[in-house]
Amino acid sequence: MPFANLNNIQIAYDDQGSGSAVVLIHGFPFNRSLWNEQIDALSKSHRVITPDLRGFGESESSSGTATMTMMAEDIARLMDVLEIENATLGGLSMGGYVVLAFYKQFRARVRGLVLADTRPQPDTEEAKEGRTRQAERALAEGMATIADAMLPKLLTPETVAKRPSVVKRIRDMMMSTKPEGAAAALLGMAAREDQTQLLSTIDVPTLIMVGRDDAITPVQDSQKMHERIAGSRLVILENAGHVSNIERAEKFNEELRSFLDLVVS
Repeated sequence: MPFANLNNIQIAYDDQGSGSAVVLIHGFPFNRSLWNEQIDALSKSHRVITPDLRGFGESESSSGTATMTMMAEDIARLMDVLEIENATLGGLSMGGYVVLAFYKQFRARVRGLVLADTRPQPDTEEAKEGRTRQAERALAEGMATIADAMLPKLLTPETVAKRPSVVKRIRDMMMSTKPEGAAAALLGMAAREDQTQLLSTIDVPTLIMVGRDDAITPVQDSQKMHERIAGSRLVILENAGHVSNIERAEKFNEELRSFLDLVVS
């Protein structure tokens, strides 16, 4: 597993397969292993890059707030290191916030977008206050409180009841996150820009996917993105919550492969 020194921070990443580049960006508070099923499905025909964002997985943390803009700049510099001129960028949840920030800054480097279980609008004042409290708790108490609070919102009740291996995998990812990395990202999400107006300027192929039962970024958010991004495709994944790429991995991968075929052609 290689590292890249970006802005004086060691960023861990995986680089698998060959062909057109696809960069997949994990959500909060996960790491690059979120995309294991997608790597398996895509790396036979694409070059799949999966970084750990700063403060997550095996990447180092930065001091202060880790903004979405800062994370997007990390991705651009990683692409420079890997000599990737342009790529299809995909992100789930917070990863989608980073993808939109990347598009705003580096439009010429984007061939296509995949926005999964995410949204363009900023936090409400109440949500910002909640993230600040979460950041303080992460630093004071560690990740267990955050993991226990988030887990029921990430997966469908059926998955929680019948797929213990998935539940364990998701919780293990959250528990392995550095509290300081989680806190920095929480503050970054609270400070993120409203990207709603950006949507109408997107002129690259765009795939939007969302779990039907997503309690964190509901289907309505994805429908509104679909309406604003001309020519975008919206896929609603049945029997899936917020982590739809794991709960419905086969269907998610099928849609992703079909979309990438269109982007490359």
